[in-house]
Amino acid sequence: MSERVAPLPPEHRFPCGQCGADLRFAPGAGRLACDHCGNAQTIGDEGPWSGGIYELDFRAGLATALPNAEMEEARQLKCPNCGAEFEMGSDSHAGACPFCATPVVTDTGTRRRIKPKGVLPFALEERDAHKAMTDWLGRLWFAPSRLRDYARKGRKMDGIYVPYWTFDADTRSRYSGARGTVYYETHTVVRNGKRQRVKVQKVRWTPVSGRVARFFDDILVLASASLPKRFTDGLQPWDLSELDPYRPEYLAGFRAEGYTVGLEDGFREARAYMDRVIRRDVKFDIGGDRQQIGALETQVSDVTFKHVLLPVWLAAYKYRGRTYRFVVNGRTGRVQGERPWSAWKIALAVIVGLLLAGAVGYLVATGQQGQGAVIEIR
Repeated sequence: MSERVAPLPPEHRFPCGQCGADLRFAPGAGRLACDHCGNAQTIGDEGPWSGGIYELDFRAGLATALPNAEMEEARQLKCPNCGAEFEMGSDSHAGACPFCATPVVTDTGTRRRIKPKGVLPFALEERDAHKAMTDWLGRLWFAPSRLRDYARKGRKMDGIYVPYWTFDADTRSRYSGARGTVYYETHTVVRNGKRQRVKVQKVRWTPVSGRVARFFDDILVLASASLPKRFTDGLQPWDLSELDPYRPEYLAGFRAEGYTVGLEDGFREARAYMDRVIRRDVKFDIGGDRQQIGALETQVSDVTFKHVLLPVWLAAYKYRGRTYRFVVNGRTGRVQGERPWSAWKIALAVIVGLLLAGAVGYLVATGQQGQGAVIEIR
């Protein structure tokens, strides 16, 4: 017997003032709307979430020493297949995981987590995201036609707020290495019994050392492992300058995924990105035609972070025993997903290619024979 999911907290429910039904956030309109009676309600600036978007101290976050106001108790479902954690509607006690279409019937209880500080509200309605997905599938000639038809007629897409970390940090780096200058020497070589003069490339290396500094602002790191990173990377860019201070009204009618990548692991990924950028800065600072980095030391200070939610429309379809997932940027309509392949379409393309190649070869051979015959007559 399945366990019933506990209702959402009162601050996450917004009853319609006319009919009492739950309001939902209307993408693009920036307000709450009732699907039953058409009533609309603006999102005000009052309430405990009306503050701006500010950074939190990274060390305090690692030490679980953030103020209580920055923490919350959340109840979520956990998918037994892909491990995704997400909220579900208050009147639901069963459903399918939006990330892999696996049936989910139980919840995980409550856990303490860092509150979101900012949110990019949905700008696209579900119908717009569904059209973007089907148009994307339509451009994949080798995709199975039945899957494309199934996706067009399948269940509605799920609107998911996906969790991310953003990190700010100040860095100062010292390096030593070498600058390479390309020059050429002329040598005499013997080729095919003849002496020739050729230019040979050489590199002159000069020892160098120096310092570089860079402030990193809003390094974006996915705080979930439920979607392949190549999908979420492909949804970029995200205009983080459009982030709004978090308000639960933006989540009305949508699901919100909980973060499963911790703060420390998230910063480890951010640090790897910083190291790549710093190495690029060092090579630019070295200059010359070639660069070698012998030693590089970086001091990182003033690290801060935010937990933010970004909007994604998601569809997961099971077709012939395999799950296909498609994601759409809820702001721009950019699409990423599993690239399905149709074996018969590929085979047909190979056969057509072979036939065309054979026909071209036959025409070339016939043309050459014709030219030879003309020469003999003359």
